[in-house]
Amino acid sequence: MVYSLAWLPDALLGAGLKVAPVDGWEIRGRGDVGRTLGVLCHHTAGPKNGNMPSLDTIIHGRPDLNGPLAQLGLGRDGTFYVIAAGRCNHAGEGAWRGINSGNTNFIGIEAENTGLLDDTPWPAIQIDAYQRGVAAILKHAVLGPECCAGHKEYAPHRKTDPTLNMDNFRATVGNILSGIAPQPVLIPAAEPPSQLGAAPGRPTLRRGAQGDLVKAVQRDLNLSDDGIFGGQTEAAVRNFQRTNNMVPDGIVGPKTWTALDTAAARVTTATSATARSATASSATEASAAGVSVAA
Repeated sequence: MVYSLAWLPDALLGAGLKVAPVDGWEIRGRGDVGRTLGVLCHHTAGPKNGNMPSLDTIIHGRPDLNGPLAQLGLGRDGTFYVIAAGRCNHAGEGAWRGINSGNTNFIGIEAENTGLLDDTPWPAIQIDAYQRGVAAILKHAVLGPECCAGHKEYAPHRKTDPTLNMDNFRATVGNILSGIAPQPVLIPAAEPPSQLGAAPGRPTLRRGAQGDLVKAVQRDLNLSDDGIFGGQTEAAVRNFQRTNNMVPDGIVGPKTWTALDTAAARVTTATSATARSATASSATEASAAGVSVAA
């Protein structure tokens, strides 16, 4: 059964956000949800290192609480992981604006952050995505920014997440909904033309893409080239981006294409140099042995 929140990825993508659906998300949930009446913001209190190290816990739960624990996970790089389209165990006992059915009527977002003082400030790219993602959900549900709450506001006597000023957070969400916030910086759909009047270059690739260009990326990253941009390819792209001091968003856009080309050229140059060295060495040995070597 596909649950009611099947619209989540399209709403987020429509806001220009990075989205990574988790296999089986459409049929994952503890039954279906009711009408969306708001968004509840959390932080994971998970590990300090990694983009979304708490993902497995959000999907499967903890020993004391069955999963899924939220519909969405938000990585440190601003990627939304779509985990469930059904009801999740994320709210518990509490209330916001008179609504106490959080698990049924609020969409939960678990943003990756330890919740500790040494894990602040939050990455700007993550905060921006958090606010734009909440705004996209509220827009779809025809709700205002007041319908967004922190878990610490919903359950103030037992929760402290997220470690954000929720009044400021809601104000920015309101600006986004009103269209007065700065527009997001979007990744171009393709490389710019090589010259005036030429066609655009290679398209931007992300999870879900297929074809020969995906195979080329996989070969550059020493992966099996099945031509399917799945989780393994995305993880390898992220690792490559980190190694090259880029934003590790797992998307192959113009900057990443250039970096891959540069890395491939270095490998080709090194391989050619090694081959020339080996040829010269063989020629020297042959000469020493009195053997003629044809040009």
